Amino acid sequence: MELNHEEMMQEELEQSALDEIPSDEEQAVPDPIPDPSAEKEPEPDENEETEAEQETESEPEPAGSEAPEPVQRPRRRRQARAANAPVLAIGDRLTVETAAEKARSDLLDLVESMKTQRILTGTIQGVEQAGSRSLAVLYHGDFKIIIPADQAVLLVEDRQGRSPEEILSDTLNKRLGAEIDYIIKGIDQESGIAVGSRLEAMEIKRRQYYFGRDRDGNNLIYEGVCAEARIVSVIRAGIFADLFGLEVYIPLRELSYQRLMDAGVQYQTGQRVLVKILKLDRSDRSHIQVTASVKQAGENPYEKALKRYSVGNRYVGTVSMVDTTGVFVALDGGIDCLCSYPKRGRPPRGSRVTVRILGINHESNRIWGAITHIAAAR
Repeated sequence: MELNHEEMMQEELEQSALDEIPSDEEQAVPDPIPDPSAEKEPEPDENEETEAEQETESEPEPAGSEAPEPVQRPRRRRQARAANAPVLAIGDRLTVETAAEKARSDLLDLVESMKTQRILTGTIQGVEQAGSRSLAVLYHGDFKIIIPADQAVLLVEDRQGRSPEEILSDTLNKRLGAEIDYIIKGIDQESGIAVGSRLEAMEIKRRQYYFGRDRDGNNLIYEGVCAEARIVSVIRAGIFADLFGLEVYIPLRELSYQRLMDAGVQYQTGQRVLVKILKLDRSDRSHIQVTASVKQAGENPYEKALKRYSVGNRYVGTVSMVDTTGVFVALDGGIDCLCSYPKRGRPPRGSRVTVRILGINHESNRIWGAITHIAAAR
């Protein structure tokens, strides 16, 4: 059966359309549609490293097919935060100073003293030599405070042929361990050293206390008042006390109701004592005169202690002093019993003895007796 002309033309068109379709091998993957935002990549900054480069520099790839170890950067960041973390307070505010806060507070103390003449207090820790000059050394926190000798102690008038530098050095060394007032004259923050003056601080305190008045217009210091003093030097015959900017000498007889041979037995430099002002002359503002007593600031122990003892009985005590008058025996209660020399020989100071009381005078607060036994030395 023959095909007509139209059917033959239809078969040729279908065959040509099939021939134009490529095979599976000949089909090409179409190019992806370009993203306008990715057409141009930003150029890397020369001073900035990419994250990949930082990871490559900090963590090199291990050899072989093993996977790289996990990065430890998060742990390092936690350690940095812990080092700079704030201090947790127990209450609403922190009451304990950190080292940095303490150093800043110490510096502010020195600056305030230098600008406003605020008085600071410290202890003389040492004496250094700078050529022929002596320097008192104190510490305020980590700052070293130096006070030249001529700004730390007064120069005595009786030099006895010695040079001023020698006298100042000797006087300053006797004040080692003394608690003193001072004001700052200069600060070198880089070296941690400041220069101070004690004499200027003493002058400020004298004006404040010896010429100052209370709200009622009365003097702050007057005869009969008791005040706290600081011992700045101790010698055998007595003590030197700083009484509100004025150095006062107190002899042995005004230190205790008991007999003392050496003030150093009961008192030491840096100690605070209670004193009573016996006499005060401030007519000359530049030369204030004060007489003070340590023993009169307290009660007389004889008034109570004498009631413990009765005539004819024996009591034990310790020899406190031996002189041409006789042997003084310290009894319990802080009183001394005057005894004559025993026939077997005078006992040394510090010996334990037995005393028989021969008499008591309550009006003059005197007690006397005789040594009946001396304990053998161990």
